[in-house]
Amino acid sequence: MGGASAGACLAAAATLRAIDEGAAPRGVVLGYGFFHPVLPVDRALQRSVRGHRRLSHSRWGLDLMNRNYAGTAAALAERHAFAGGQDLAGFPRTLMVDAEADSMRASGDAFARELAASGAELDRHVLPGTRHAFLDRPRLAEFGAAVELVAGWCLRR
Repeated sequence: MGGASAGACLAAAATLRAIDEGAAPRGVVLGYGFFHPVLPVDRALQRSVRGHRRLSHSRWGLDLMNRNYAGTAAALAERHAFAGGQDLAGFPRTLMVDAEADSMRASGDAFARELAASGAELDRHVLPGTRHAFLDRPRLAEFGAAVELVAGWCLRR
């Protein structure tokens, strides 16, 4: 199972649902995802990405998109809406590939810490010089590097 950006959020939440139903996947690949109902604060990261996707990836903009996705303020806390901040016991081995210059990485950083604390097997890479959505740009060298990471990780499993 896997996904990138909003798809990573959906994949992580679907993984929790599968765990709850006794059908956990063997592994999960998450690319530059957003896993929390509210973007964790990371001032240094925010300063380093200032100007890139300034409106759509601002803290308030992302929080507004999350409220829209969840449907109600109460739904933001639901286990199957956002995996971040939830009990991650039983989460399968996970590959995370994050963009270095991405304000959403604050959620990826926090989720990686939560996965590690839960005992999940985690292989995490923050690709230097990358920005959000680099997997949408096959001509970038970083695209190739990420595809090689994912392919190698899957083959080793």
